[in-house]
Amino acid sequence: MTAPATQNAAGSAAWADTLLLSFAQAGYVRAEPAILQPAEPFLDLSGEDIRKSLYLTTDLTGEELCLRPDLTIPVARDYLASGQAGQPAGFSYLGPVFRYRGGRPSEFLQAGIESFGRQDRAAADAEMLALALEATSAFGVNDVEIRTGDVALFNALIDALDLFPVWRRRLIKDFNRKISLEQDLERLTVATSATRNEYEGVLAALAGSDRKAALALVTDLMSIAGTTNVGGRTTAEIADRFLEQSTLKGGALPREALNVLKRFLAISGNPDDAVAELRALAAETRLNINAAIDQLESRVGFMAARGIDVKETRFSTSFGRGLDYYTGFEFEVHHRGNGVEPLVAGGRYDGLMTQLGATSPIPAVGFSVWVDALARIGRKVGA
Repeated sequence: MTAPATQNAAGSAAWADTLLLSFAQAGYVRAEPAILQPAEPFLDLSGEDIRKSLYLTTDLTGEELCLRPDLTIPVARDYLASGQAGQPAGFSYLGPVFRYRGGRPSEFLQAGIESFGRQDRAAADAEMLALALEATSAFGVNDVEIRTGDVALFNALIDALDLFPVWRRRLIKDFNRKISLEQDLERLTVATSATRNEYEGVLAALAGSDRKAALALVTDLMSIAGTTNVGGRTTAEIADRFLEQSTLKGGALPREALNVLKRFLAISGNPDDAVAELRALAAETRLNINAAIDQLESRVGFMAARGIDVKETRFSTSFGRGLDYYTGFEFEVHHRGNGVEPLVAGGRYDGLMTQLGATSPIPAVGFSVWVDALARIGRKVGA
């Protein structure tokens, strides 16, 4: 008699084979990156917080390595090392990934697609979402909820508001990390010029400086003190903190900017309605975010052309996936009524390739499928 776990694994594998076949028919070539990867790209791009989830080792040269925690970065690295780098290319994958997940198995299957080099960004975004929905259908899961957002819209708004660079970095970081922006926004509206600080001299020296100057000053001070970090924070993080405090001492975030940000972050609903609200906001505030809105509207059109029911798709300006390297469209597909963890998730990450060493920007978009979770729900639906 076959054990249930073996039956489940066999069922997952069968579904996964169907999934890979559909990806191949869509033109995505199978990629099989190495399981052992340099740890540095994951730590640099996802932050040191991911360290506690990685399975790390060190080779004889001292290089820190890890079992791959996902497949996006490994597939991207292999693409950049190939003769196709810079040219349009699409890859699919299926394999184990490894990361600590607090009581759940640390080794699990991940499938997905990565598309590199396509300049028709809106069409490529829509294709990713359409293929993601095909992936859930391959497992017999069709009752899904689609959640979407676009970090490029938020970035465009921050740029149009012409905020201090330190505020811009802080707000974008909080948006990407899924930290509540409300507390940050309120804090930035309270001027701190009357607050006494033990580092008054440093703050005064940094007043009006840019990040490069702040980093140089703090590096010199820490070099004199003979230290490279304080409380686990790097020199760059300490410099950013000092620069933020010196900026705050010069005045608060304008109340008008706060109101615009709050109005923007409250926009939510189906994408067509969101586009109309965004255009109204841009017209009323006279902020130039039209290019980002145009890209959203174009994507919605391509989604409809792909047969996606736009009216049943949820768009929110505050939606983010919690990773710094996303630069535009982001999405998650959840099983309706059981939507804590996504079954499929992805988005656009045009900045990743240069961060991995590309000499010029390369458009990139993709998604990952959590095979075991999708197979488990597929079995329940089909029972």
